[in-house]
Amino acid sequence: MLIPIGVVRHDASDVPRHCSISELEGELVIDEAYRPGLDDLEPGQELVVLWQFHLSPPFTKEHLHQTPPNQDRPKGVFATCSPVRPNPIGLSVVEVLAVEDGVVRVRGLDMYDGTPILDLKPHKARSSG
Repeated sequence: MLIPIGVVRHDASDVPRHCSISELEGELVIDEAYRPGLDDLEPGQELVVLWQFHLSPPFTKEHLHQTPPNQDRPKGVFATCSPVRPNPIGLSVVEVLAVEDGVVRVRGLDMYDGTPILDLKPHKARSSG
């Protein structure tokens, strides 16, 4: 069972479809019990946010193939970024702007206000060579 460690907060009415095209700023508000785990996060760092698609409909076998909004044919769900998935888990990479009092200010959000946060991890780009 996954237990949320915090929640996303922002006041935007429109949320970008993917973190790679997002400039949306907001906050990752971490529950008090987990705040010591924010030690050593620094501005400028990229952070992986694992979160729950809490507003998505339940997954059924009909969702195994879906047509992405920018495509002209159905694709297998695992070849898409669809929020309707067998396990409703999202992954975003955001930029840390500030960390203070259990709140991580970030840029690059593609989650709705109130989205449950499941985990945070440093983003480590794969090195070539």
